[in-house]
Amino acid sequence: INQLLTEMDGIERNSGVVVIAATNRPDILDPALLRPGRFDRLILVPAPDEKARLEILKVHTRRVPLASDVNLKELAKKTEGYSGADIEALVREAALLAMRRIMRELPAEVVEEESEEFLEKLKVSRKDFEAALKKVRPSITPYMVEYYKNFDENRKKVGGKKAQGPDYYTF
Repeated sequence: INQLLTEMDGIERNSGVVVIAATNRPDILDPALLRPGRFDRLILVPAPDEKARLEILKVHTRRVPLASDVNLKELAKKTEGYSGADIEALVREAALLAMRRIMRELPAEVVEEESEEFLEKLKVSRKDFEAALKKVRPSITPYMVEYYKNFDENRKKVGGKKAQGPDYYTF
C-alpha cells in the first residue's frame, strides 16, 4: 500500500494518469486510500436489475443458436441475484446441456459430419435453460445487498451529518 500511495501522490494533476481500483470488500480498505486527493470518486456498481440482466443475456446469447421457445425477458426475470458472470455461466451451461442432448438424439455419423440435420437441431431450448438454472445458482445473496446498503449508509454518516466526499463505492 505504501508504494501505491507514494506513486499516487507523485502523479501530477495534468499527467493524464487515471488510477482505477475495484473491491468487493470496501469495509477493509486502508483509510489512507480514501483520503482527499487519492481517489476522487467511489462508485457503486450494483447487482444488475432485470433490464441489465436482459442486456447481459443478449450479449452472451448473441452467437448461441436459440430455439424459438426461449424468451430472454422471461429468463431475465428468473435470474434475480445473478451477476454478469453468473449469467455467462448460465448461458454456457445451457449450451453444453443442449449439445449433450443433441448428441444423444442423433446418430454419431450425423454429429461427426456436422450435417444439416445436426446444425438444424443444434439450438438451445427453454428446457436447457431451465436445467441450467438448477445447476448455476446466483452468487449475489439478499444478505450481500443489505450489507453493502448498510455500509454505504454508515459511510455517509459522520457525527449525524452527511459525510463530505464520494457518493458511491464499488463492490
